[in-house]
Amino acid sequence: MTDVPNQAADTHIATIAAETGIRLDSVASTAKLLAGGATVPFISRYRKEATGSLDEVQIQTVRDRMVQLAELDSRRTTILKSLDERNLLTDELKKKLGAADTTAKLEDIFAPFRPKRQTRATKAREKGLEPLADWLMANQSADPADEVAKFVNEEKEVADADEALAGARDILAERVAEDADLRGRVRRIYEEEAVVSSRVMYGKDEDKDAAKYRDYFDWSEPFHKIPSHRMLAIRRGEKEAFLIMRVAVPPERVAHEALPDWVDGDGPAADQVKLAVEDGCKRLLMSSMETEMRLAGKKSADETAIRVFADNLRELLLASPLGRKRTLAIDPGFRTGCKTVVLDAQGALLHHTVLHATAGSNHQLYEAAVELAGLIKTYKVEAIAIGNGTASRETEAFVRKLKLPSSIPVISVNESGASIYSASEVAREEFPNEDVTVRGAVSIGRRLMDPLAELVKIDPKSIGVGQYQHDVDQRLLKNALDDTVVSSVNAVGVELNTASKQLLAYVSGLNAGLAENIVAYRTEHGGFKSRAELRSVPRLGDKAFEQAAGFLRVREGEHPLDASAVHPERYALVERMAADLGCGVSDLLTRADLRKKIDLKRYVDDEVGLPTLRDILDELAKPGRDPRKQFEVFSFAEGVEKPSDLTAGIKLPGIVTNVAAFGAFVDVGVHQDGLVHVSQLADHFVRDPAEVVKVGQKVNVTVLEVDIARNRISLSMKSKPDLEPRGGGGGGRGDQRGPRPQRRPQRSQSGGGNDWFSQAMGQAKKK
Repeated sequence: MTDVPNQAADTHIATIAAETGIRLDSVASTAKLLAGGATVPFISRYRKEATGSLDEVQIQTVRDRMVQLAELDSRRTTILKSLDERNLLTDELKKKLGAADTTAKLEDIFAPFRPKRQTRATKAREKGLEPLADWLMANQSADPADEVAKFVNEEKEVADADEALAGARDILAERVAEDADLRGRVRRIYEEEAVVSSRVMYGKDEDKDAAKYRDYFDWSEPFHKIPSHRMLAIRRGEKEAFLIMRVAVPPERVAHEALPDWVDGDGPAADQVKLAVEDGCKRLLMSSMETEMRLAGKKSADETAIRVFADNLRELLLASPLGRKRTLAIDPGFRTGCKTVVLDAQGALLHHTVLHATAGSNHQLYEAAVELAGLIKTYKVEAIAIGNGTASRETEAFVRKLKLPSSIPVISVNESGASIYSASEVAREEFPNEDVTVRGAVSIGRRLMDPLAELVKIDPKSIGVGQYQHDVDQRLLKNALDDTVVSSVNAVGVELNTASKQLLAYVSGLNAGLAENIVAYRTEHGGFKSRAELRSVPRLGDKAFEQAAGFLRVREGEHPLDASAVHPERYALVERMAADLGCGVSDLLTRADLRKKIDLKRYVDDEVGLPTLRDILDELAKPGRDPRKQFEVFSFAEGVEKPSDLTAGIKLPGIVTNVAAFGAFVDVGVHQDGLVHVSQLADHFVRDPAEVVKVGQKVNVTVLEVDIARNRISLSMKSKPDLEPRGGGGGGRGDQRGPRPQRRPQRSQSGGGNDWFSQAMGQAKKK
């Protein structure tokens, strides 16, 4: 967090408390902890008494707002210095700048004094026409003819009276556009009344590449209502030169707001002032406001899109882990075969091969089945992971024909980003002697076992759960995604003796360098025997230990609490609880009857209050518990493997792969996600899709429409979706026959009745 002087910090704390409704002392304590180097997860989990039990979102709000206010102060200081150096700073101006509580207000006040490039007004001033502008303002009932004649000067390039008046109007127009009070009022008009419109760029209406923006060829809606995805789509279309975008209000609306401030009378001079005001509003002020609104609209759209991305990422990171099971993972393929690996329960690579399981002769398929069955038997495989990319359903059908025991689940795994990982420096370091195909298959298997531990190795932007992620502010996006990863990692906790350095780097208080030192120490000394041993890691000081220790787990460590989320700073407190009951700490972890006897109020003091004590008691009941949900096996409908297998009305299971502001994308196992529009998410009105669905959620959907040509699938989650086909095509009223009747998914013809799978299993047993 940016450091600020104490007085400024106190002002900022009061401002944040007023804006958020958070208690003043809570904001102050949070700001102090942040300034002292404490992380958001640490403050939220282990400093509840200090903050009044603020959650991570509230703490992040305090942190981010403190930074914003410090940046505002920095800009204020720069402006004051600029004015002072040019001898323009008056007491009144200094007071106004000091009272400005937003960047917009600050810049409005500074606008008349900002060093300018050559404008029409500056040129008029150089010609000596500013006194004429002042005269027009002061004598609006008079005829300016005689006064204007004084300013006609060929040496100064003022050829006649018309040119003199035009120059004076330019000066007045600029004053109008820079009037701070007027700008504030007009800004509110734009915020409340402006309309966003888009139309096709000249000559691009027939361009095939512009077709994706056809909905916006003639579009308009209120600025304050436009959803983020539409704003970003129109901006992208404009950037690609297919659309023209405007944010506007009627010119007369702005002029009507300005005229009473500037026009006082109805004489000839007043007419000149009126012309100047209308010109200043239309040519300068409205142009400036449109630029501001475009930036504000972009900022708002970015914030929404980033929030959606971060929420989706959190759900993906906190997806249910299968856990430590011996896993066979397959990266499917047709021509090049299926890259297959076997991993032990800790995710270490035991074996890899290529199975030609989706193409070739029956003999080749038989050989692949024999080899697969042999791998399952030899390595005592407990689960099979299949990437959901090309050939995934065909590979899944092949595996299922082996008629495996029900104890070996066959699970489709989202492989987004696996190819990015396989070619990364991280993957090369982990598997220097293996090629990218093997690394990709390993990533798929590990993602099933523990999604969080594997996904932290990949840039979140490569995972595919964003909305216009390349169009939003990349700095804000990175910060939000980093916050999400850090929050998720620390919420789950990290196994100190098995975690990768990539996972350790996200632990509170650690960084890439300390994570590398931890792994090096672990390698040299054969693993950590306690949390306390962390203090022996090079460069890991007391502050890092304080921040990190509670989020690291040491299974079967020297202290019973080393595997829990109880912070080492509270070990003595738990030991005192045990001593008061005449038992050991281990007994508190295993016996509920003893825990029930603990009177928490006895242990409240100046540092530890009931919130922390309740957390400790909960942790004693379930030490080191994983907050993620229990893993549930999911299977797609058999026989539905490609979009052409779908018909309107068919009901299918699916998995939510992405949530956007306009709906949710669902994988139903046909290599093309379908869209459940926000209007089809529930039987009731849904404002925010995230209220109904999350990434990774298992859902049941009904197919509404399949457009093979445009590769689009429309789905519904309503209990009784409207299946009437949409009008269009040959008849004016569309097809009136209604939807086709629902049919049962048919089994794929590719493997029905092939007895050689049973033979392959028998052959594997013989081997």
